[in-house]
Amino acid sequence: MKPFEVLLASSAEAHGHLCPGQVVGVRMAMLGCRLIGIQDPHKEVKKLIVYVEMDRCTADSVAHVTGVRLGRRSLKHKDYGIMAATFLNLDTGKAIRIVSTEESRDLAAAYAPGVSPKAKQQLEAYKNMPDSVLFKVQEVNVTISEFDFPGPTRRKVTCFRCGQVIRDHREVIKNNRVLCRICAGNAYFQNAREITWPDMNWRPGNEHQNN
Repeated sequence: MKPFEVLLASSAEAHGHLCPGQVVGVRMAMLGCRLIGIQDPHKEVKKLIVYVEMDRCTADSVAHVTGVRLGRRSLKHKDYGIMAATFLNLDTGKAIRIVSTEESRDLAAAYAPGVSPKAKQQLEAYKNMPDSVLFKVQEVNVTISEFDFPGPTRRKVTCFRCGQVIRDHREVIKNNRVLCRICAGNAYFQNAREITWPDMNWRPGNEHQNN
């Protein structure tokens, strides 16, 4: 594992800015990997799954430090709105959930006295706090479906209504028919309608035809 300051700098660059959440996420990832026996997560990424419970800056830094990705199926997003992440070693089954404590915010002034504004004070304080103050750590059990592991698609079925292929056992059965979650009424959007658009026949390599 690279040093904290190196990881923080590269995470902030990838994320686009440095903020308290970046500090929390980098430290959370470093601690989580250490506690489950992962020394170099980018080299050992095939045996690592991370569940993040928020979609904030901390999630980006956790992903950056560990190398997990949604596209690799090694990063799982659970939208709980909690500043927490669970780190799972697939080889050993050991899983550690790390939660950013609410007390750490209240203690920022004690660990970074005289620093202002508040965001900068928190940033500096989170660098200085011991892990035991910044985090609550839980050993947990994580049960993974065979369809949630990294690797090739393990199942494909077709939606009865729209004909779309559904991957990895995400289908819904209604009235003995296979439906995608959208056709089953669980879409995050409404009023879908097909459109056309300018240059809709564009493809890579024919840019000169549009000049």
